[in-house]
Amino acid sequence: MKQISRRQFLDSSGKSVAGIVCGSLALSAALPHRVLGANDRINLALIGCGGRGRYLARGMIEQGANLSYLCDLHDGRLADTAKFLSDVQQKKPKFSKDMHELFNSNDIDAVIIATPDHWHGPAAILACQAGKDVYVEKPHSYNIWESRQMLRAARKYNRILQIGTQNRSAPYNLAAREYIKTGKLGDIRLVKVYNLKPGGPFKLGDAGTIPDNFNWDTWLGTRPERPYHQHIFNGGWHHFWDFSGGDLADDAAHQIDLAMMLMGNPGMSAAVSSSGGRLQYKGDDSEVPDLLVTAFDFDNFVMTLEHSNYPRYMQKTTGTIRRNDEFPYWTQNATRIELYGSELMMTIGRHGGGWQVTQSGGRVVEQMYGRFPDPDHQKNFLECLISRKKPNADIEILHPSCTLLHMANIAHRVGNKKLWFDAQTETFINNTDANNLIKSKYREKFQVPENV
Repeated sequence: MKQISRRQFLDSSGKSVAGIVCGSLALSAALPHRVLGANDRINLALIGCGGRGRYLARGMIEQGANLSYLCDLHDGRLADTAKFLSDVQQKKPKFSKDMHELFNSNDIDAVIIATPDHWHGPAAILACQAGKDVYVEKPHSYNIWESRQMLRAARKYNRILQIGTQNRSAPYNLAAREYIKTGKLGDIRLVKVYNLKPGGPFKLGDAGTIPDNFNWDTWLGTRPERPYHQHIFNGGWHHFWDFSGGDLADDAAHQIDLAMMLMGNPGMSAAVSSSGGRLQYKGDDSEVPDLLVTAFDFDNFVMTLEHSNYPRYMQKTTGTIRRNDEFPYWTQNATRIELYGSELMMTIGRHGGGWQVTQSGGRVVEQMYGRFPDPDHQKNFLECLISRKKPNADIEILHPSCTLLHMANIAHRVGNKKLWFDAQTETFINNTDANNLIKSKYREKFQVPENV
């Protein structure tokens, strides 16, 4: 069995992998759209001060950026995030409840968008129009049409738009891609993507009282009006079609995109079919499936996505494995990918976990350990703000990956049907119900512009 280390992969590649090997990001030259201030650092703003947002901001600071602004509608989250960041940045960032204030500021070069999913696309488009570069969490759009609009905006305004699918910056994943290119796996005709996570029933319960100075209407944004509910605001929005594509669109985004990268970025799927629904927790308040199995047809292979939110024994790759030279117990690893070649099989984990290539009898013939790639992805983003090169998870290369997630949900929502998709027009063939879900109805005061 051959073992490939991270150092061996980087040394043997003969060239620097973008975003992995780069020096200090304290800058000595001006960004294309701003003359740097006295501290010679990239100035960032965070929009959305929840758990993921504050960790992204902290990571960017640790890579050498300066966080100038925190933006959130909730006073408590602004204060908590500032406290969380105080040990890595001495200067306290300014607070704002209006993202337009950030877009209009000459002191901000780029924004991190870590809002609920339904604000990802609109906020990113507004940022591009204002001349700001963008790092946006996944899934980067609420629907297929928004994703295309984000791509148009990034290109029209010459903006860097990096998606938070950090597996594209992980050395072990890049090494896996190079291994696949050698042809040792043989012809890959089946790719199985897993998002088989545990879960439980979802009950809304008491609506609670709206927080002081909190603008619920702005939080809703493009989505239909509804009364405030504390359990929708505090993460329960994942359970409603009005705000997201469920955990399938949220967490499976990582595995789907990694699988697409490993397969050479094959573009749009020609057809999609889904089966499943709310099977385990019938009668609770969630609208999204707790089991959904989807198949995507490509020119010369089939990709399946198996998603769940009920088997309690399934587990994502643990933090211990992500930090050490260990492999998960693959059978019960909730977020793995399996590539079935005609000669060999590869199993790979996301966010660390590494990969192994096996032959008959389960004998391992090659493997590589992995690490959590947040720092690599953040370095790549900041480096691209200077070089103006496309980042590893550029919006154009992520558009098909995100579209697959929406296609899976659409096939389910129209009755668990098989749908054919025209990649040129980005519409479903002869299915009006499915096409009606490509683009949302937006509230008048929160419209996403047709012409970005």
